[in-house]
Amino acid sequence: MLRYWQSFPFEFALMMGDNLYGTEKAEDYKRKFEDAYRPLLDNKVKFYATLGGNHDESSERFYANFNMNGEEYYNFRKGPVSFYSLNSNYMDKKQLAWLEEKLKADTSGWKVVFFHHPPYSSGGKHGSSTGLREVVEPLFVKYGVNVVLAGHEHFYERIKPQKGVYYFISGAGGKLREGDVKENSPLMEKAFDTDLSFMLWEVTGDEAHFQVVSRAGETVDSGVITNLRKKAAASN
Repeated sequence: MLRYWQSFPFEFALMMGDNLYGTEKAEDYKRKFEDAYRPLLDNKVKFYATLGGNHDESSERFYANFNMNGEEYYNFRKGPVSFYSLNSNYMDKKQLAWLEEKLKADTSGWKVVFFHHPPYSSGGKHGSSTGLREVVEPLFVKYGVNVVLAGHEHFYERIKPQKGVYYFISGAGGKLREGDVKENSPLMEKAFDTDLSFMLWEVTGDEAHFQVVSRAGETVDSGVITNLRKKAAASN
């Protein structure tokens, strides 16, 4: 990540949950996060966490370097992109009402939602979180969410677009579940489960460019997403 930052100085990073994985004492925050990402933290890269991992404790929201400001779910904006971090462990009516209110009023050109449990997945260990999908997908479709990012599965997967929404799983940043992607899954457009990986994103106008990089520094997936809603609005 540092090597790529040196040529592509990204300003922030999104975390997909399971942020510490195991005990969460003060020394764990230092050893598992601060020491590991020190070169990026020293260069002012901000990390935005989501509190939905089945290994996450609620107290993580108060940790300054996770930039959650004490909230279990929150929204922030960077340039033309509005980001929504959700707590997929407790997707209750209060959180859904908050999400709908925020999305309804959001005039951003791009809307990106990130949380832990994937609504769509080709994973053999977990698979699609269908119950979660039933309550959040209607809001994503209704209010023009472009991209949904999730973790939970310990691999990378790009899902075939579902109802106009692009879904990605980026869960192999710290632990790999090798060979877990189901072969010939009707959901899968591209997957990588033979090494750790992370994603790079860049949004320019009505295009979002993404690149998936393995631990060895190899590009294992890349592409461009066109914001059709934004493009259509501009042409009217």
